[in-house]
Amino acid sequence: MAEVVGLRAPLVGLDWLEACALSSDQVLSRLRSGPGGLSGSDVAERLQQFGPNALRTHRVQASAVLLRQIRNPILLLLLGAALVSGLTGGGTNAVIITVIVALSVGLGFFNEYRAEVAMASLRGKIRHETEVLRDGRAIRVPVIELVPGDVVTLRIGSLVPADLRLLEVDEFECDEGLLTGESMSVAKSVEPTTDRSPSDQPGCAFMGTIVHQGSARGVVVRTGARTAFGQIAAGLSDKQGQTAFEAGLSRFSRFLFGVAAVLTAFIFIVNVALSRPLIEALLFSLAIAVGIAPEMMPAIVTVSLSAGSRALVAKKVLVKRLVAIEDLGNIEILFTDKTGTLTEGVITFDRSLDPAGTASDRPLLFGLVCNEATVTDEGAVGGNALDQALWSAPGGETAVRAATFRHLGILPFDHERQMASVLATDPSGSQILITKGAPEVVLARCGLVPDGTRPMLEALFSEGARVVAVASRSADGMADVSPADEQGLDLVGFLTFADRPKTDAGSSIVQLQQLGVEVKIITGDNGLVAVKVCSDIGIDCAGVLNGAEVGSLDDDQLASAIPTTTVFARISPEQKSRIIKVARRTGKDVAFLGDGVNDAVALHHADVGISVDSGTDVAKDAADVVLLDKDLGVLAEGVMEGRRIFANTMKYVLMSTSSNFGNMFSAAGASAFLSFLPMLPTQILLNNLLYNGGQLAIPTDRVDPEALARPAAWDMKFIRRFMSVFGPVSSVFDFITFWVMLSVLDAGHTEFRTGWFVESIATQTLVIYVIRTRRVPFFKSRPSLPMLLVPTAAALIGAILPYTGLAHLLGFTPLPTTFFLILFGMVVVYLVLVELAKTRFYRVPHPRTPRLALSHAERLERRIRRRASHFTHHATHG
Repeated sequence: MAEVVGLRAPLVGLDWLEACALSSDQVLSRLRSGPGGLSGSDVAERLQQFGPNALRTHRVQASAVLLRQIRNPILLLLLGAALVSGLTGGGTNAVIITVIVALSVGLGFFNEYRAEVAMASLRGKIRHETEVLRDGRAIRVPVIELVPGDVVTLRIGSLVPADLRLLEVDEFECDEGLLTGESMSVAKSVEPTTDRSPSDQPGCAFMGTIVHQGSARGVVVRTGARTAFGQIAAGLSDKQGQTAFEAGLSRFSRFLFGVAAVLTAFIFIVNVALSRPLIEALLFSLAIAVGIAPEMMPAIVTVSLSAGSRALVAKKVLVKRLVAIEDLGNIEILFTDKTGTLTEGVITFDRSLDPAGTASDRPLLFGLVCNEATVTDEGAVGGNALDQALWSAPGGETAVRAATFRHLGILPFDHERQMASVLATDPSGSQILITKGAPEVVLARCGLVPDGTRPMLEALFSEGARVVAVASRSADGMADVSPADEQGLDLVGFLTFADRPKTDAGSSIVQLQQLGVEVKIITGDNGLVAVKVCSDIGIDCAGVLNGAEVGSLDDDQLASAIPTTTVFARISPEQKSRIIKVARRTGKDVAFLGDGVNDAVALHHADVGISVDSGTDVAKDAADVVLLDKDLGVLAEGVMEGRRIFANTMKYVLMSTSSNFGNMFSAAGASAFLSFLPMLPTQILLNNLLYNGGQLAIPTDRVDPEALARPAAWDMKFIRRFMSVFGPVSSVFDFITFWVMLSVLDAGHTEFRTGWFVESIATQTLVIYVIRTRRVPFFKSRPSLPMLLVPTAAALIGAILPYTGLAHLLGFTPLPTTFFLILFGMVVVYLVLVELAKTRFYRVPHPRTPRLALSHAERLERRIRRRASHFTHHATHG
């Protein structure tokens, strides 16, 4: 442990080029550290000097949220026109317009800022930790708290948390593809090098790379944005690539802004042609544009996603990027591992059998010798779950005997070989090579296999047992072990393990199937074991494909086989990725649930990558969604929440393209034939403010079960068709109102504007009760309480305003009782006609728009961004 001697000069950091050229002892000396790591006081000083080990700190800034609210170009033009109006004598109108715009911006800002703060708090719950030596003790600390001089331990599956100079390595290899583009992992050593290429630095491990094999210990040289990976991530813009949900929002917004621009230009030209004052014509046309533009969309979406994320956290689902909630709702195929999802995930040792199936402790003895786990006071650590389970075998005599063997070399388990081997000397001094792994692979490397062994093995698989084969051979004279040595083995026997099926897994599968999600098992285990688990929990197994069969199929053949296959067995990591990529080619949205280091690439290739909190750092880094419990039931809740958010967002979209658009279109049309403006600019803006306020309750609304039963996607053709049907219905009733005001009530200018304001806000807000559901409203689909109260309150405020002290200021006048009786009848008829039109409209089926596949460059950038998010510090305020 490094000593602290009085006050010292600040540490001068090393870069990785210097560190790689020095020996490990020299690096420790330059960093004022030691083999036992830093002291607590050292860490505090260096954290103050170098800052957190983060590529960026994400803070919710009120100024940024406010800027998003006011950068609407139409809104800025309107404020500019109001300023000109004020300077040319229209001071009252200018003040009123400014106040209404400020209230509208404030409404959006308040809701979006509150939601952003809540989201930042939720993102902060996803913690990334690493093992480090502090004060000579191994502890786990958050990645962002690492400082230069910290000594870090790395194991297979770890994400390298900073730029490290390696101090010790054991068969250590790293996947550096994110930095170099190379697909092969890189072997590491502790030897210094003077090579200046980052792709050839065996003595260093770089932030963001993945431990592919072995273990190591290294000292932190660079942290945060000063690392090699930090410099790459800094070259990316802060704006991330759009998801399908975001792309749909953008297309819809551009569509409405385009409509608003055309309508604004038309209204302005017509009003100028009619010799109306230029400023008045400009204010009126811009107010119409504001009425059409979906300026409340960001607040609606943000509030929906924030509320959805909080609901999911309560159900133990953390979403790393909130728009992925909607993508989660779109999934149609879920590929999942068997262990921990369909089974309890608690693996226990069961039996040790010789090749004939008779009980024998020799396979257990050799299994303990060839074992990557170590025993501590807290139990077995390291290795895999099967290695750890062997140390909990009843009786300690075999473990004591295993301790008499001396290790000479080890070849760790990897997913390509599906085996692990150890070179050891037995108590007599003879050298022996012990290999254990997947039975099919080990048996293929054995000489003579008794006739009854394979049928006995099939029987074990059919019982649902997980089986590991153990083999050995004499190894006198061998100095080390390599894959080429794993030949000519003698079969020792088998080790069996139990992993009981989850009692609620069957009901979770049924729930997902009812949501239209096909569940498929993709596992490294034997197919018979997976089929037995499926049978135990009530899943019908349509078919089984093993890794060899998958390898023999081309992509087209595999695409044809996927729909009829339930279990993919003995699948390698590369095959997982290929299966998922081919499944996505069918146009269906694919999710993958995995928690191991070998799942990372497949998680990246899925539309929605899902991992668990107990998974490896690499898997959690690659995932979009992290489950705090590895439970398909909570995943089904996440799917429903994603669909609920999309359904409620679409309610706002359909409102904007129907009644709201119809009313604004009516104003544009009326201005062309009336001798006066049908509504003053201030009244249009007030109408828009009340309308938007009424829609803020949409995120709380109930969603009909049939809307949750299948995925949905953005479809601009559908939206345009909806606008073309329901917009004119709204306009027809507006023109009927015009006729009533002019012909029946003989209204003057002020009465006309007041009457149409009351009618338009009533139809505009109350029609949500019809549009929000495909069912008969209220009788077969009831809105939430806020949804019932808020739009109704907006309509009532519009009706009451002409009777308040603000009436004269806003250009209103009290209306006769006759008008309200007529208005009541018109609103009822309007809502009935909209309901009839809705029933007819939805009789025509609307095909779902498939998601576009990402290019290689887009996918690589997505991987870099995901990896960078691992090193982002989230703060709730800025």
